[in-house]
Amino acid sequence: MSRRGKFLLGGGVILAALAYMIYAGVSQSVVYFVTPSELRAQPVAGKAYRLGGMVQPASLKWEPRSLDLSFTLSDGKTSVPVRHKGTPPDLFAEGRGAVVEGTWTTEGYFKASLIMAKHSEEYKAPHGDEAQPGYKELLKTLKGPGNP
Repeated sequence: MSRRGKFLLGGGVILAALAYMIYAGVSQSVVYFVTPSELRAQPVAGKAYRLGGMVQPASLKWEPRSLDLSFTLSDGKTSVPVRHKGTPPDLFAEGRGAVVEGTWTTEGYFKASLIMAKHSEEYKAPHGDEAQPGYKELLKTLKGPGNP
């Protein structure tokens, strides 16, 4: 094989390896989750899942002393009971979206090891009395002199 052929072959192998590394990195960073309906259709006990849905109203129970947290996730069609040991995230609440990581148990509930609370993409600044002290002063300095 000529020197040029070896060079092209080596370059092709390097490009293929680089393309595979990019593909593998992107595919692992994409966050997929199953819905409660998908999980209920084909549950596998002990398998790790990422489960997403809405926290059903009146389903949230948290015991601060034992750190036992239980709630129900729903996709509007079916629901899945979830149990977790630990404190809930700040944005976690009934009627809001959540994604949990964990395993399906043979007892028929989802044992979560991580809870991620979903939040709105819309930012709402505090208004009126809700504003922290100094917030209005900060806004005045940002607007500059003479601007109301």
